[in-house]
Amino acid sequence: MQPPTPQHGKSQLNAAGDGRKDEAQSASPAATAEDDAKVLNVKEDIEEQEQKARNSDAKAQTELGKYYLELAGKKDEELNNCTAVNWLIQAAKQGKKEAGKLLRSCLAERKGITSENEELVKQLANESEFERAVRKATLIMYHKLNPNRKKQVAVSEILENVSHINAEGNKAEPGPVPKMLQKERRVLERLVSIQSNKDMMLDDFVDITKKYAKGIIPSNLLMQGEDDGLEGKPPEDLPLQQKIMKYPLHALMEIKEHLIDFASKAGMHWLHTIIPLHHVNALVFFFIISNLTISFFAFIIPLVIFYLSFISMVICTLKVFQDSKAWDNFRTMTDLLLRFEPDLDVEQAEVNFSWSHLEPHIHFMLSVFFVILSFPTADKDWIPCSELSVIAIFFLITSYMSLSTSAEPYTRKALITEVICSVIGFLYTLPDNWSYLRLIGEPFISIPIGNIFMLNLGIPCLLYFFLFYLFFKMAQLRNFKGTYCYLIPYLVCFMWCELAIELLRSATGLGLIRASVGYFLFLFALPILLIGIALMLFIQLIKWFISMELIKIIVTLVLCSIPVVLHMWTKATGTLLALVKSLTRSSIVKLILVWLTAIMMFCWVYVYRSEGMKVYNSTLTWQQYSFVCGPRAWKETNMAQVQILCGHLEGHRVTWTGRFKYVRITEIENSAESAINMLPYFLSDWMRCLYGDTYPECDPKNVTVMEEDLCRLKFLTKHTCHLKKFCRYKFEITMGMPYGSNGNETLEDDATKDIVLRASNEFKNVLLNLGQGSIVEFSTILEGKLGSKWPVFELKAIKCLNCMSKLTPASARHVKIEHDWRGIVKLAFKFAFNFFFAPFLCAE
Repeated sequence: MQPPTPQHGKSQLNAAGDGRKDEAQSASPAATAEDDAKVLNVKEDIEEQEQKARNSDAKAQTELGKYYLELAGKKDEELNNCTAVNWLIQAAKQGKKEAGKLLRSCLAERKGITSENEELVKQLANESEFERAVRKATLIMYHKLNPNRKKQVAVSEILENVSHINAEGNKAEPGPVPKMLQKERRVLERLVSIQSNKDMMLDDFVDITKKYAKGIIPSNLLMQGEDDGLEGKPPEDLPLQQKIMKYPLHALMEIKEHLIDFASKAGMHWLHTIIPLHHVNALVFFFIISNLTISFFAFIIPLVIFYLSFISMVICTLKVFQDSKAWDNFRTMTDLLLRFEPDLDVEQAEVNFSWSHLEPHIHFMLSVFFVILSFPTADKDWIPCSELSVIAIFFLITSYMSLSTSAEPYTRKALITEVICSVIGFLYTLPDNWSYLRLIGEPFISIPIGNIFMLNLGIPCLLYFFLFYLFFKMAQLRNFKGTYCYLIPYLVCFMWCELAIELLRSATGLGLIRASVGYFLFLFALPILLIGIALMLFIQLIKWFISMELIKIIVTLVLCSIPVVLHMWTKATGTLLALVKSLTRSSIVKLILVWLTAIMMFCWVYVYRSEGMKVYNSTLTWQQYSFVCGPRAWKETNMAQVQILCGHLEGHRVTWTGRFKYVRITEIENSAESAINMLPYFLSDWMRCLYGDTYPECDPKNVTVMEEDLCRLKFLTKHTCHLKKFCRYKFEITMGMPYGSNGNETLEDDATKDIVLRASNEFKNVLLNLGQGSIVEFSTILEGKLGSKWPVFELKAIKCLNCMSKLTPASARHVKIEHDWRGIVKLAFKFAFNFFFAPFLCAE
């Protein structure tokens, strides 16, 4: 007779016993009795193990799992394998190492693996020794927090039982609680408060604690302070006074939001009745677009990159400080886990924390890269080096104080070495009469390495080598896991020190005093400082309106467009507070770094394109060019073949002498006049007189020829004022070959040999003072349609050789202002190299 299909552990044991009885029927009575005794003993042992397993005995659960795996090899394979896996899962959840190995074997052989338990089996089978130790300690903690051993326990009840963690026999000890125990309780309370549900199960508590032990710190543990009396309440639910005290930034942003919303609505009301907004918006747009020149970009882009990357450095450093506070809570938690599980690898926990909090350090290094590339190319007049150097010194000190104490001997020596090396570097800049001190900072031997680098051997070089040795020792700690545990966090301090040194080189003593006093007032006299700044801005605004300068139109347009911009902004994004929250969620540092990378790539492509054609000075004369690429060559073959041949001359920078024939204006740009003409007549006429020039009166006694012509135009234009001083012109100059080429004086004037030069507005004064037939020396680059009739080149420099008076603008040499993009890029990378490797290795 076959045994019934087993449903549970006990029924399976009965079935096994019945099977053995059937097999023993043909045996002898003695053998049958002996077999029956063995079966009864096994049955009793299994029942005892089941009872222990139900009482959460991990060893018994493991033994049951092994038993059912063996039983599955004899009969009911699928059912017994599933039963074995279920018991092994229970044992592995309690940190049983052997159960984890058996689960790994079951997973490989697909024994008892179902769609419901596969993910859990994978998780438990792949747990490391560290995770199992955390699991064991967490179980003990959970049982203390849940003394009644409920399957689900309310979060409020767990919070009430937090005091049992450090109590013997679940009873709190009388007397004052030590600060360390208070800190442990606070960490546990915040850890439990992460659970959004009202009830918490054992698996939930284990998962939360495991993530915490791996260094994945929940956001509420990062944001809360040491004593948070308003836990669980969002800023919106707090009274105004508590909101200002507890969340000042949130309260300030909310107040600012209401003020801006009110200002935009009120501004739109009166602005609609006074000024046509569509005309104002178009005016602002065209005015801004028309002034975006290459020179403006060359000025503004390095400053934008520098300030954005510096702000990113500050934000990343503050995030590092926040992580250092989270580190204290993390160490408290690991100490608590170590109390319940002495085998816990605390060193591995610290490595996990350091590895999972590397992101702000990486972002910081990227920000430093952008800072050191933009600083040498930016206009130092627009960088407050003294103020920024004080900020850099402040973050240098605070970042050093936030470092881990585990590598303190190396970090302390590294900081002292770096400061001494920097001080010695400043000695090199002392006057010559301080020769003894200068000798310390000067290199003993300078060895050139190629044409680019210079190896300087001296005291600063030795100190720098010692600094790199300390870096290596930091990285060597914990089997080179110190690279990201100690070295990378210290590099934040190192970079702030190096940046402070570079900023101090451009700072002044008065500026440092001003910065120190200013920051002191900012901290301790903020209301007075704000009133002073507001008053100063108001006075400056009045001066701008009084002065007759172009800045008045910019200020006027900005003031008029503020309500429009604010209204459109609030309409598009809802509120400014929502915008700030969205930036916080998307990480403003990542946003800054993405935009900086895009700007740098755009600049790199532009530099590559502008420097793509190799230009060099050439000895080619105009006569030689005319012989090879002029009318004579056209007659011998044809113009197309000549153009192909002369294409080889592209890129020659030539300086020729020619005869000025005439100049004409090809394009006129006047963004101010174009914008003002879009306004209604009464408003545009008023602004034309406000920012432009008045037509002169027709007084025959005291008037020049030019003024007389202008006064006649006054009646034709129907305006009393004009804006022609804002005009920017583009010219085309026709140049002929000088008479008497090759030493023979002739009156030949072959127009087919003429060339055309394009000139920008910067040559205006020169060209307006040239007369027909003037002999001029000009420089240009051969490019474009070489070998054709009347080729067009761009004018690079010009000088009149036979002008009558040396006082005329044409008598001096005028050169087109061009940016040496390649030189700027070389300067940036040279500064970056010296930033990291000076003083022992410098780029020349």
